[in-house]
Order: sequence, then C-alpha cells, then structure tokens
Amino acid sequence: MAPPALPQKSPSPSQPSGKGEVADLKIQLRQHAGSRAPGADDAKRELFKKVISYMTIGVDVSSLFSEMVMCSATSDIVLKKMCYLYVGNYAKGNPDLALLTINFLQKDCRDEDPMIRGLALRSLCSLRLANLVEYLVGPLGSGLKDNNSYVRTVAAIGVLKLYHISAATCVDADFPSTLKALLLKDSDAQVVANCLSALQEIWSLEAATSEEASREREALLSKPVIYYLLNRIKEFNEWAQCLVLDLVVKYIPSDSNEIFDIMNLLEDRLQHANGAVVLATIKVFLHLTLSMTDVHQQVYERIKAPLLTLVSSGSQEQSYAVLSHLHLLVMRAPMLFSSDYKHFYCQYNEPSYVKKLKLEMLTAVANESNTYEIVTELCEYAANVDVPIARESIRAVGKIALQQYDVNAIVDRLLQFLEMEKDYVTAETLVLVKDLLRKYPQWSHDCIAVVGNISSKNVQEPKAKAALIWMLGEYSQDMLDAPYILESLIENWDDEHSAEVRLHLLTAILKCFFKRPPETQKALGAALAAGLADSHQDVHDRALFYYRLLQYNVSVAESVVNPPKQAVSVFADTQSSEIKDRIFDEFNSLSVIYQKPSYMFTDKEHRGPFEFSEDLGSLSVGVESADTVSPAQRVEASDNDLLLSTSEKEESRGPSNNGSAYSAPVYDGSSISMAASQTQSVPTFQNQALPAYTPQAILAIDDLLGLGPSVAPAPAAAPPPSPPPLKLNPKAVIDPSTFQRKWGQLSVSLSKEISMGSKGAAALTTPQVLLRHMQGHSIQCIASGGQAPNFKFFFYAQKAEEPAAFYLVECVVNTFSSKAQIKFKAEDQSTNHAFSALFQSALSTLGMS
Repeated sequence: MAPPALPQKSPSPSQPSGKGEVADLKIQLRQHAGSRAPGADDAKRELFKKVISYMTIGVDVSSLFSEMVMCSATSDIVLKKMCYLYVGNYAKGNPDLALLTINFLQKDCRDEDPMIRGLALRSLCSLRLANLVEYLVGPLGSGLKDNNSYVRTVAAIGVLKLYHISAATCVDADFPSTLKALLLKDSDAQVVANCLSALQEIWSLEAATSEEASREREALLSKPVIYYLLNRIKEFNEWAQCLVLDLVVKYIPSDSNEIFDIMNLLEDRLQHANGAVVLATIKVFLHLTLSMTDVHQQVYERIKAPLLTLVSSGSQEQSYAVLSHLHLLVMRAPMLFSSDYKHFYCQYNEPSYVKKLKLEMLTAVANESNTYEIVTELCEYAANVDVPIARESIRAVGKIALQQYDVNAIVDRLLQFLEMEKDYVTAETLVLVKDLLRKYPQWSHDCIAVVGNISSKNVQEPKAKAALIWMLGEYSQDMLDAPYILESLIENWDDEHSAEVRLHLLTAILKCFFKRPPETQKALGAALAAGLADSHQDVHDRALFYYRLLQYNVSVAESVVNPPKQAVSVFADTQSSEIKDRIFDEFNSLSVIYQKPSYMFTDKEHRGPFEFSEDLGSLSVGVESADTVSPAQRVEASDNDLLLSTSEKEESRGPSNNGSAYSAPVYDGSSISMAASQTQSVPTFQNQALPAYTPQAILAIDDLLGLGPSVAPAPAAAPPPSPPPLKLNPKAVIDPSTFQRKWGQLSVSLSKEISMGSKGAAALTTPQVLLRHMQGHSIQCIASGGQAPNFKFFFYAQKAEEPAAFYLVECVVNTFSSKAQIKFKAEDQSTNHAFSALFQSALSTLGMS
C-alpha cells in the first residue's frame, strides 16, 4: 500500500520558494517599469514589498538593482521610500551600480513635493561613497536654501555626512558658514537644532588642525549665541533641548547676574515631562553654582522634588536612570536628603537593581534622627525572599552601625539575625560582626556570647567562615571552646578549598597558642605541617614565615602576630574623591549609571593605569595630524612590540619558589589529621627541640622565606667614563613604512616609568602640546592618539653624526594618575642611555621628572 501523501506547505509570502523567485521578480519589475496603466502603482507596491522582505531576511536581491531604479519613476511616495531603502542598503556594496541612482535621486531633489525632495536628499547623502562626492555638493547647496523647513533640516545633517565622507569638499564648499547663518537666522527650531549638532561635530574635529575652526567652536559659547538659543528653547523638541542645555553647561557666565538670568530662563524646564530634559537642566544648575556654596545648596533643595517625581513615574528602567543621578547627589550631600529617607524605601514590585540602589541611599542618609526608622525598615528586608536584597539589607545595617549612629540598638538587631537560622543571613552577619568588633571592641562580650553558639559546620561561605575564625583567634581567651573548634577545622584542612580561610586559620591558631598554649600546641603543629605542604603559594609562605618566626623567638612572634590593637576609626572608601568628582562632572551621562568615569568604559586602551591593547594602526600619523586620517596614512605594527609578551613576563618573574630548598622540616600533606599527627614529629617550639638558629646582623628576605642562602653583593665596578654629549639631527625625517619596519625589527633596549609633575599634567590637554614641545628638542613624532587622560605617542630621533642611527620611542601618558611609561629602541645601543637621559630631560621641562 502506498504511503499517504504528505500535505504540502504553502510558501510564505516573505520566503522565496525557489531559486527562480528572484528571477521572476526581475521579470515582473521590468514589465511594470515605466507603466502608466491604472493599478500599476499598486502592483509595484506588492513587488517592492516582496523585495524589501527578502532583503530584510538576508536574501541577496542586489541583482534587481537596475529594475528597482527603473520602477522608481513614479510620484507614489510609498514606492519612493521603499526604493530609497533598497538603494541605501546595496549602494555601499555595489558602488558601480550606485551610479545608476544618481540621476533619479538628483531629479527627485528637484521634485515639487518637499517630502520627496527631502527623502531624496537624505538617501543621496546616505550612500556615503567617495566616488559620488561631486554629486552631493549641488543638491546640498540647494537643500540648505530650500523654502521648506523639512528639506533644510535634512540638508543640515547631510552636510555632516558629507564632512565624514570628504572633509575637504565640505569645507571648500563653505557649508559650515552656511550652517552658521541658518543657526542664527532660521525660523524653524528643528533646522536650528540640526545646524547646531552638525557645527559642533565639524568644528570639534577641525579644531585640531585649524585655528579658525577652533575660534568658531569657541564662538558657539559666546553670550549672544547662548542667550539666543535659551530664548528659543521652548520651541525645540526634547532632543534639541538637551543639545542646547549641553552647550549651556560649557558656557562660563561673566558674573552672578548672568547665572541667575540663565537659571530663571530654565526654571520651567525642571517641570518638563521628559526626564532627559530635567536631568540636563539640573546639570546646568549644578555646574553654574559650583562656586556659590549657598546657592548650590539651594539648588539641591530645588531639584529634589522634580527628581523624586521622575523616580515615581515612568518605567522601571527610566526610574533607575533617574535614581542613579539622585544616588550621586545623595552621596555628595547626604544631609540635604536626610528628611526624605522614606522616598527610598523599597516597593515589593521593584526590580532588584532599583532596590539595591535605594539601600545604598538609605545607608547614606542615615543620621541620629532617622537611624531607628531606617534600621527597622532594613531589618524587614532581611527576611526578603530575594536573597541578594536580603544580603544587601544586612550589609546596610552594618554600614549604618559603622557610622556611629545608635550602635546599641543596631548591635542587638545584628545579633538577632544570627538567631534566624538562615545560612545567608548568618554568613552576612558574621562578616559585619567582625567589622563591628574591630571598631567597637567594647562590644566583644555581648557578641562573643552569641557567636560562640554558632557551629562552624553550619557556616560554608568563605568570607563568613574567615570572619568566624578571626573571632575565634582574636577572642580565644573568652571563648572556652575556641581551641577545639580550631582543632576540628584543622583536621578537615584538605576539605577546605578556600585559601582565604586557610590563611585565617593559620593566624587564628597561632593567636590562640599565645593565649592558651597547652590546649593549642598540638593543633598548631598540625596546622603548620598542613600549611607547609599546601599547594597555594600564599598559604605555604605564611606557614613558613610563622615557623621561622617561632624558631627565632616566641616573644617576638607574639609581638608580630598578636600585638596590642587600636580600634579602627575609618574604613577605606571604595572610590577616591577624584573619581567621584569626575563622575559628577559627567552628570547626565552613562558615567552616572556605571558609577565610573567615561574613560574607564569608552577608551579601548584603558585596562588599568598602564595597559594598552591598541596597535599603531589606531594612531594618527604626522605631527599636526587630526584625530582621523585616511587609511593610507595609517601605521600598523604588531602588538608584540607594544606589550610585554608572555615569555618576557615569565622570565621577569624569576624561578618558582616551589623548587627551592628551605631549612624547615618537610611534611607529608597526606598525614595532616590529628590522629596521624600523634605518631609523627610535630614542632614543639622549645629551644632544645628546634634546629640551631643564629640571627645575622643583616638577614636577607630570601633566607627568611627559605629561598636559599643570601649572596654577598659583588663589589661595585668602577664607573665608566662619561660619554660625550649626544647631538641629534633637528631635521630628521622618517617615513611611516620605515618606522614600522624598524619598530618591528628592534627589541626594547630600555623601559622606564616616570612620575609626572602637576604642571605637565595640566599642560597636556591634547597630543599636539607634547608634539610641539619635543620638536624643540630635535625629537619628532610619527604617530599620536588618545584623549584625556590617556595619550600615546611614537617619537623618533636621528643621531647627528650618523644619519643611519635612529632612536625610536613609545611614550604612554596617563594624566589622571600622573604617570608615564617609556620604551626605547635604538640602532646604536652604545648611546641608548645617553638618548634616554636626553629624552627625559626634554620631558622634564614640561613638568615631568
């Protein structure tokens, strides 16, 4: 019997049913090209929709380019839009075919319908092909003078697109001047906004190479322009208002009257429904009043209500963005928000990222008057089903206690947490109790009474277990079972995977030994045996250090490991004040959301203070070059020369300590249990049982750690005769390809890190500052790049007596940390140190030493 026939699926209208589908479309498009018959436009619409749908799902329909262009001869604006979309998608990959679109796009730029004129001009500028630049100048000039505001709006942005394709063509056509005239005279607010946006970007890029552009950029910050834009700000849409407000932030008023005038003009913007406008306005208010302390405080009072309103309205994502800015202000002036703490209470339906931010703000605004209410609220969150939020709430209670507000009540609350019998609550509370005891030792009796009832088997988290072990060692004289709890932990040494816990265990058992030696001596021997056999280097080194310290003198060991302690007054802040100030300067940006300055997440080279991963190809060539140059001018080099290679890093570390011999006895890590330790030799720390040890007048650290005997230093050799002064060729020239080849061939002969003076850090605002300075010392720059605070330079110099001898230098400067790293490569190694001294001398006059 034949199998039943499978039902056939009807082809989806958005999926081609076979290879011939595109060919069929091509035939149908040709049939309708130029057709004026009734219903022809409707048929074209259906065909265009198919083409666009295929293009959207990734089907290559570029073979229909000619037919699509022929069918575009219509007055139907929907067809025009679809055709422009198709052309813009395939023009860049098919520059030759894009030439076919020039005629009909230029013709549409002269259409009677302003909508078609604008769409055609936008599509023409969006082709972004260098070989079509000559066809853009005419339509753009006409568009900027068009009677319709929509066309002028499109043309203003089109000028910016032209600048990115060919900056010279844009400047030669004098388009920036035309935009400036429109900015100050056009009646349409959107045209003004687009002109402002385009001019800011063009003049910012041109300012690096043109003094005139730099003056024009500064002219945007003149009083007439700023007041003109502020007086029209109500006409702009939200995006344009933010653009204007960002410009106003950079304006420096001449006196306090101007400040109050600007703030009065923008007062109603604080009531705007759009959160971006409100935040931009707040940024203006805050920056204008930084030098006026009393007014600045009044601004905080004024902006509280708008911010709190925005937090409670809109989506959760918008609330988080606004709350992040409010969080920044709260951290800067917590006292001003202390009466509004109830606004920061968590709602049950809020996402965890919003709750976490609110908990930090509650911690910041706590003071003597509101601590009880805030801690009571936080204690409710400790039982929250959201475990991360419960943890954060417990930490918040501890932070408030460390601020010395109502400590008595807070300690009682924390000790109640230990009775909740929830693992994560117990873990977080133990960590906080440890910090509290470091600051308030007088509470040790109450805390230890409760902590002593906690079984170490119920504490699994490494930080919590480490905190419990610290308390067992620190207060072992008050905890009867402390030696025996530590002994049981040492028995399970191999089962403890956290190195942090093992390190704390070594210290705690030694502290306990000094206070209760008879009960702890046996466990201490087993702990040192286990530590010496530990595979973790830090644990091994600490055990070895303690062993040798006890060998030397038990009293000295006690003074080192368990000295008299003072209460901790202040715990270290996680962020420096400089970082916080920089984030405040970047108010109303992602820096506030990420809680870090922009250079930390935008600069490719920022991997810490001095790690750069970019190669020479990302730097601009030439002493006075702009930030962006043509691909032909790029210099490329391997990262192996720019960064320390893996092999070099391994060589610089030296031999491993694991292979070195030490005088301490070697223990078998497999026999660490207490039962086994009863039958093996355990150090007793009595003079007759220890190896002879004679303290030396000068004791090398390597000998202390058992890394081998110290070696007497060789007698210093006589200093070589000073070389003659090095002379450089002031007109040295090297082309990029030669520099690239030499840089790849030569190895780094000298590497230095130098500190940077405040004068030099302040002067180095752009790469050109250092380039011109070094030119005065016959040191030329082949490539430079970066923006504050990170700059990278490649210099070269030529020995005057030997034209073939070049010196190559990589200089990486971080003005934020006031440090500079320099790598030297030289063809003449004999004079490399002389050139290094000359280079540093040149830098010192800029403020480096």
